[in-house]
Amino acid sequence: MRASALLADGARRLVAAGLPSPQADARILLAHALSVEPSELALTSVDDAGQARFRTLLNARAAGQPVQYLTGVAYFRTVAVHVGPGVFIPRPETESLAGWAIEALRQGRTRDGRAPVVVELCAGSGAISASIAAELPGCEQHAVELSPDAFAYLRANVPGAHLVLADMDGALPELDGTVDVVVANPPYIPDTDRALVAADVLAHEPELALFSGPDGLDALRVVVRVAARLLRPGGWVGIEHDESTGSGAVAALEASSVFEQVQDRRDLAGRPRFVTARLAG
Repeated sequence: MRASALLADGARRLVAAGLPSPQADARILLAHALSVEPSELALTSVDDAGQARFRTLLNARAAGQPVQYLTGVAYFRTVAVHVGPGVFIPRPETESLAGWAIEALRQGRTRDGRAPVVVELCAGSGAISASIAAELPGCEQHAVELSPDAFAYLRANVPGAHLVLADMDGALPELDGTVDVVVANPPYIPDTDRALVAADVLAHEPELALFSGPDGLDALRVVVRVAARLLRPGGWVGIEHDESTGSGAVAALEASSVFEQVQDRRDLAGRPRFVTARLAG
């Protein structure tokens, strides 16, 4: 059977299930079932075993399981990271935060020639750390994650970093006052916005990585406190936030009284996405 016929059938099935990207999902799942690149599907014939694998994946996706959990891979900037049940799936909007962190580290290296020190808090899969390792090798990297399930993926994705399974609040005391950049994509959805979250996200992705108190800023406030402890004077922090809470994120950093140059920044879609600040000297 030709792949094109299977793709059309699979897309129809996912449309009927009410999923947002049926054609793209079907294409990714069929390529995964056949162990080929999506670009090779037009020239690929599918035997009975391949059809069976595809239909199993299609059934799981129609039931709401994320495509990335089914393939075991999520793509982020220039890297592919391992993901699966128990870890938050990295989103494209976080790529802007990662790009900012890479540029801040690059500028720090240029100034004095030493290896910059970076800490990722609420690391999850480690997508930000993995992109830093790929795009700016030679940094001294540390990452902290609270969930044992997510930590297993972090360990697979960032093997060259110093990884800590712990609550970030008290983590890495040996680095106090020495870190150049702290970066975090903490949980940030307000509890009151639960009804706005897609059903498949609620059903499959870890709640620990999604929600953060009535205003969505509980974890961010902890990141601010930890960053103030870890950073050297002149070091930078970047923290992702919900697009509705940018003013609150800015206020949390300004209220700490130790940060300056607080700025809310936008992602590639032009939405308020992450806040950055410099630890005053």
